[in-house]
Amino acid sequence: MKRLSRQEIAVRVAQDIPAGAIVNLGIGMPTMVTEYLNPDKEIILHSENGVLGMGPAPAAGEEDEDLINAGKQYVTLRKGGAYFNHADSFAMIRGGHIDFCILGAFQVSATGDLANWHTNQPNAIPAVGGAMDLSVGAKQVYVMMELFTREGECKLVEQCTYPVTGLRCVDRVYTDIAVFDITATGGFSVREIYADITKETLQEMCGVPL
Repeated sequence: MKRLSRQEIAVRVAQDIPAGAIVNLGIGMPTMVTEYLNPDKEIILHSENGVLGMGPAPAAGEEDEDLINAGKQYVTLRKGGAYFNHADSFAMIRGGHIDFCILGAFQVSATGDLANWHTNQPNAIPAVGGAMDLSVGAKQVYVMMELFTREGECKLVEQCTYPVTGLRCVDRVYTDIAVFDITATGGFSVREIYADITKETLQEMCGVPL
């Protein structure tokens, strides 16, 4: 079955970011989106550690140790970019000034609940970060993730069984097999299917109403 790579998922997400948007990219897979944004669009990237106007990763040998994103990866600063206090950064988030937030997830529920900071496994390291603020502070929340776990369990669920990050906050989910919207009344709506399968087969694989 055809599946998108993580890089291809990032390409697909980048296509849906409109010009003029202020966007926060969560750690992990979402940081890949930076490399695929259309340079002809003025898209302003925000990082919760206090950067506005981030650019793509620097070329090898040109890294600035003082310029990193929230995931501690080296980034560049676009013309007009700015640094500021961590508290100011979260004031932007909590004040509703972030248009889009792209986050990873362990589970997304049919009502748009997000679980992305702990799996309840005894050896797992909790990593809330700024996701709780972003999930409720951003105007739209997009999730990037592979549709199934390594054990074959679907990450789209009726109700989250992992600790919840935010309630009714997810608008769209991008996966390696399909893209899903969360409907206003609750439930997953299939927006696109990349794999060479029918919606009926996808329904059987996911096990939640589509």
